[in-house]
Amino acid sequence: MITVNIKRYDPVKKHEYVESFEIEEIEKMKVLDALAQINKKYDANIAYRFSCRAGQCGSCAIKINGEAKLACKAEIGDNDLLEPLDLPVIKDLIVDRSELNTKVKDLNMYMTSEDSEIVKNKPDLIKPENYAMCDQLRGCIDCYSCISMCPVIKKTDNFAGPFFMRGFSNIEFDPREDESLSEKSVENGIYYCTSCGQCTKTCPKEIDIYGKAIEKLRAKIFSEKEGPLNPHKLIRKAVLNTGRSVQPKEDSEYPEGFVKAYNKDRDNGKKNKIAFFTGCMIDNRLPWIAEYLVNVLEKLGYEVDIPLNQVCCGSPLFRTGQIDIIPDLVKTNYETFKEYDTILTVCAGCGATLKNNYPEYGVNLNVMDISEFLDGKLDPNDMNELNLKVTYHDPCHLVRSQGISEQPRNILKSIKGVEFIEMEKPDQCCGAGGGVKSGKPEIAEALADDKVDMIDKLNVDHVVTICPFCEFNINDSLVNKNSKTSVINIMELLNKAYE
Repeated sequence: MITVNIKRYDPVKKHEYVESFEIEEIEKMKVLDALAQINKKYDANIAYRFSCRAGQCGSCAIKINGEAKLACKAEIGDNDLLEPLDLPVIKDLIVDRSELNTKVKDLNMYMTSEDSEIVKNKPDLIKPENYAMCDQLRGCIDCYSCISMCPVIKKTDNFAGPFFMRGFSNIEFDPREDESLSEKSVENGIYYCTSCGQCTKTCPKEIDIYGKAIEKLRAKIFSEKEGPLNPHKLIRKAVLNTGRSVQPKEDSEYPEGFVKAYNKDRDNGKKNKIAFFTGCMIDNRLPWIAEYLVNVLEKLGYEVDIPLNQVCCGSPLFRTGQIDIIPDLVKTNYETFKEYDTILTVCAGCGATLKNNYPEYGVNLNVMDISEFLDGKLDPNDMNELNLKVTYHDPCHLVRSQGISEQPRNILKSIKGVEFIEMEKPDQCCGAGGGVKSGKPEIAEALADDKVDMIDKLNVDHVVTICPFCEFNINDSLVNKNSKTSVINIMELLNKAYE
C-alpha cells in the first residue's frame, strides 16, 4: 500500500485542507489512475480534470510535490502530495483558467497577416528551413504549468508570463507574419524574466521557453531598436570598451582586475592543462574568490593558468538580447582557451554560456564548474575543522542550465566540521539573473527576500552559492533584513578549510 496526500478545497465552505488516502501499490501507476482508484475505493468525490490521457490536451496539469506535471504522464509515489496549480481554485485540483483564456483573447495571440496572400506572393516562405525557429515553439498544449511555476508572476502584475512570451515568439518568428510583436512583448514584461529556466524545466512538451523564445525575442527587439533597457545598454558599452561587463571599484586591491595582476610576474609562455575562466564579476568585483580557487587547487596539487586575453563570456549580452558583439567575444575566448584540456569556471552564468551558447557559434570547449571538478577529490582528513552550519542556494544557471546539483552538496558534506542543512526550496530563483538585477531591481529584491526568509528559518552561519550575481543579490537582502546569516562562495568556504 502507498499513501497519497491531496490538497482539497471545498468551495461552499471555502475550506482548504489536506486529506490522505491509502491505495494499492501498482508499478508505474500514473497519478491520474491513482486519483480514479481513490475516488472508487473511498467515494471521495475528488474533483480533477482529464481528457486525452495522452499528454496532448494539458487539462490534467496539477502540482506533484511542488512541481507542475501532467497527471496522465507522472507516476504516483508513496507519500506524494497532489495540489492544484497556482491559479484560482474552483474545487480540489480544478483551477479556474478563465482569466488566462481571456488574456489570450485580449492579447490577440494569433497571426494578423493574410496567410493566403503571403504564400501567394512569397512562396519561398513556406519552405521548412524558414520555419526552424517557430517549429521549436509550437508544441505548447496550453496546460499553463509554466505560468503556475514562474517565480516572477507571483511578484508583479507587469509580466504576462512564459506562456505568453512563447506565444509572442511563435508568431514573431513565423515567416508568414509581417507585423512585429516587439512592442507588445515589451509592454507585457519581457524584461521581467530572470532567465531562471523554471518554465523550460516544467514544460511537459520540453519547449525551451527561455532559450528559444524569450532570449531570441529579446534579440529581435534589440535589432529593431525597441530595447533593451538603459542599464542593459551600459553593460554592452562596458564590454565594447573594456572587454568586461563590470569594472573594479576605486578602492580595489586589483585596480586592473585579478587576471592582469595574476599574470604580471608569470611566464605566459607556459601552458598547464587546466585554465581558469574567471568571468567579469570574479575578475573585477570578487577577486579574492579567484585567489581562493588558486590556493585550493595548489593545495590539491593542481597548477592552473589564468590566460591574460580572456574577455567577457557574453552572458549578460545573451540574456538581454544584445548579441551583435557576441561573435567577437566567442572568437577571442576560443583563441585564448583552445589549447587547454579543461577550463574551470566559478560563475554559474559563465559556465552555462560557455557550455550551452558557444556551440551555437561552432565552439566546443571542455568546460567544468569548479564543483564538478572538485567532487570526489577532497579528503576531510586534510582539512581544518570549521564548526559551521551552512545551507546551499542553487544558482539557476547551474542547477537547470548545467544540471549541477549534487556536486556542490557532496563538497559541502565532505568539509570537516560543516553541518549541511537543506532549505525548503534551494533551487528557487533569487532574482539576480536575466538582466533583472540591473533593469528591474524591485523584482530581484522581492525574490531575494523570499530566499532569505527560507534561509533565516534554518539558523545557519552561511548560505553557500557558486554565482557572484546570486551572491550579491542575496547579500543585499540579508543585510536589509538584518539576517545573522552571511552569503559566501563555495571557494571561500573551502579556503577556510585548507588555511
